[in-house]
Amino acid sequence: MGTSVRALMVIDVNAQALLDTAELTVVGRLVDASNATLLCSINEEIRVIYKPIAGERPLWDFPDGDLASREVAAYYISKVGGFDLVPYTTLRDGPFGKGSVQHWIDNDESIDIAVYGQSDDLQLRALALFDAVLNNTDRKFGHLLLTKEGKLFGCDHGVTLHTDPKLRTVLWQWSGDALTPQEIEQLRNLRSVLDTQYLGQLISAAEIDALTSRIDELIRIQRMPTPSDEWPAVPWPPF
Repeated sequence: MGTSVRALMVIDVNAQALLDTAELTVVGRLVDASNATLLCSINEEIRVIYKPIAGERPLWDFPDGDLASREVAAYYISKVGGFDLVPYTTLRDGPFGKGSVQHWIDNDESIDIAVYGQSDDLQLRALALFDAVLNNTDRKFGHLLLTKEGKLFGCDHGVTLHTDPKLRTVLWQWSGDALTPQEIEQLRNLRSVLDTQYLGQLISAAEIDALTSRIDELIRIQRMPTPSDEWPAVPWPPF
């Protein structure tokens, strides 16, 4: 399977079915990750990132649920909200038990991602808004994936959707800017189509309530979020 197929946001239904059910062969481990993060292949053609729940380190501030389920919840919110910023992600069994399986994205290694991440690319603005919806506590430059075709993806959404405000990100270029009419309509549509029953299989009822409240607040204030003086605004390290 060529790079052009792996780089698509919406993979075809046959590839999705493979990610959902096909046998995973572990080919490596991402050693910089704080939790078990395994590079796997399917039929020696499709590459995926597999994060088994059994390999997660307990987090005192995320006592409920698991990180893998939040990865899948983030994909769902990105998809139904029209953000299209998270690679296809599913929750399934794997070599080390249940975990998230995400479509691998080939990064354009010629791009300085830190320089790009501080640019005014509107794809980054969409990701900043998406992170505000998710209450992302850990948006680093290293979580930005830019393909050779110029398509942006975001990864590593395990520490999102907390009930308390915890937004930490490197994407503050649009801090306090007014939302566009298109962005407001996008948020309204997201609010109307969210399947809370489905999300209830992934995150807690309190986290769902906090999610809908954040969307409502963004619609009400019609502005991008601003850094808080009550917690660090940028994750450390930022890469």
